[in-house]
Amino acid sequence: MTEETVVKPEATHDLVATDLVWKTLRIVFGVVPIVAGLDKFTNLLTDWTHYLAPAFARMIPFSPHTFMLIVGVIEIVAGIGVLFTPWTRVFAWIVGLWLICISLNLIAAGFFDIAVRDLVMSITSFCLARLTAADRVAARRGTMVEARTAP
Repeated sequence: MTEETVVKPEATHDLVATDLVWKTLRIVFGVVPIVAGLDKFTNLLTDWTHYLAPAFARMIPFSPHTFMLIVGVIEIVAGIGVLFTPWTRVFAWIVGLWLICISLNLIAAGFFDIAVRDLVMSITSFCLARLTAADRVAARRGTMVEARTAP
């Protein structure tokens, strides 16, 4: 019996590839919240109040429509923060946490498939935050950040 060599994936140390991934994530987590936030005012994509869990709808002190307008403003601000400010890392964490809150609402409303999608998006937003943090540390040191690999 022979032992097969298992090839383990490794993180890339290619700064161009890392930068491309960072720019792509920054655009995605800037544009998508802005578009979703603007749509809270127009409902062109969907009627967003449909996704508000009844239990949460009963807890808010105003109408579901008004609540969605507030949500829209928050999403627009978060998207602008990711895309156009030097605080991409902070706003990426905010977007990720916001998506977890949305997922909890979707789970309570019974929209499990959409909740899973939003949880995956939140994890990806946290990855943007980590890439941004690593990028800033590397810039301060003047060195490339290398991924740690197990021996």
